[in-house]
Amino acid sequence: MFNNKVILITGGTGSFGQRYTDTLLKRYSPKKIIIYSRDELKQSEMQQHYNAPCMRYFIGDVRDRERLNRAMYGVDYVIHAAALKQVPAAEYNPMECIRTNIDGAENVITAAIDNGVRRVIALSTDKAANPVNLYGATKLCSDKLFAAGNNMAGSRPTRFSVVRYGNVVGSRGSVVPYFEKLIAEGATELPITDIHMTRFWITLQQGVDFVLKNFERMHGGEIFVPKIPSIRIRDLASAMAPHLKHKIIGIRPGEKLHEVMCPADDSYHTLEFSDHFVISPTIQMFERNLTYDINGLGEVGKPVPEGFEYNSETNPEFLSEEQIRQLNNTVSL
Repeated sequence: MFNNKVILITGGTGSFGQRYTDTLLKRYSPKKIIIYSRDELKQSEMQQHYNAPCMRYFIGDVRDRERLNRAMYGVDYVIHAAALKQVPAAEYNPMECIRTNIDGAENVITAAIDNGVRRVIALSTDKAANPVNLYGATKLCSDKLFAAGNNMAGSRPTRFSVVRYGNVVGSRGSVVPYFEKLIAEGATELPITDIHMTRFWITLQQGVDFVLKNFERMHGGEIFVPKIPSIRIRDLASAMAPHLKHKIIGIRPGEKLHEVMCPADDSYHTLEFSDHFVISPTIQMFERNLTYDINGLGEVGKPVPEGFEYNSETNPEFLSEEQIRQLNNTVSL
């Protein structure tokens, strides 16, 4: 699907963008991979590692519609990974978060339509489901914008979908590298927000593979949610440092005890497939005969029961301490 195609990744110097680039180069023969981001140092460092003839590096911000419009000229597929993601930073800098996560989403949509991009997948987060913090609220707005983008495109070829998943093992700013740092510095205890806290758990490669597959599955307008295991934060701490005590520090502002990826209120629009869920759009799509129970790969989904919720606490699959330890050992932290 990606052979001899032009792919643009916004926020391409981040953890996801780099792994996605690595995977594209290993599995396909793309015509171009365009890394679009605003950090020249990260681009320079990435360019030293990924310097294949097909690589292009564009300095630009998703807030800049004109620059995005220029960058998307001739592009076939877009992965929108650029976002302000840190919950505390978003709470203290709300307008900056809004300008990047909401205004930036609108700019990506407009530039993609104007340039005839074929398909766009935007990365979302479990925090966009029933959001309690500004980051989650902006990503919910972004999700809605990308669904509506299909109607904005109308009869033009551009189609938009969203991928939503949970915490990525070892991603920058996440709890695993933080615990690693404390352990390396000789900490005598690890801070735990709440003994009952749970989170969905996915590796970076699993996230990349899921996005790749959904470019083939998508019709446009749907939110794809992978079936992934949950962990208990206390089990993560014990798996990483069984010799250290836990210090309960309490939930931080804007933080949930458990995360949700398919809210109960969306159960009327949710379909279950063998390894993922699809939340179909709540608005009428331009293509009025479009149905989501059969995807682009011919996979068949069925409606979930009324009131169904995909919650990290009630998830039927939990990783044990040993499974967490084994998974962490397979991931480059």
